[in-house]
Amino acid sequence: METLYTATVSNVGGREGDVKSLDGILEMDVKRPVEMHGEGGAPNPEMLFAAAYSSCYNGALMAVAERRKVILPTHAVEVSISLNKDGNNMFLSGKITVKAPGMDHDELQQLAETAHAVCPYSKAVKGNMDMKIEVMV
Repeated sequence: METLYTATVSNVGGREGDVKSLDGILEMDVKRPVEMHGEGGAPNPEMLFAAAYSSCYNGALMAVAERRKVILPTHAVEVSISLNKDGNNMFLSGKITVKAPGMDHDELQQLAETAHAVCPYSKAVKGNMDMKIEVMV
């Protein structure tokens, strides 16, 4: 295995703190969302995870389309990440929504499922969190 890139980010203060990347590119406060009795007004871990996942997944989707010689119209990938509680246990679940107006639904569904199989984030969460895939044309 060849490591292509490693990102290192540290946090001080948990959900009411800040995150900083070792290279200084990322530096921001994080806040507990209002829905979790927090102050809000700043990113939170679920939001940052959704941002990273949507970017990675969309890259996988575009690569799959290119390999299959499918013209992917102007499109968007939304990833929703939910923090859930069951008794004292906390867990994540999510949903990937691929929006590609004008594209054939079945073809987009096949691309979305293949992208889910090859996306590094999807592989990382496989078997650990429930992820649903939805396509909208």
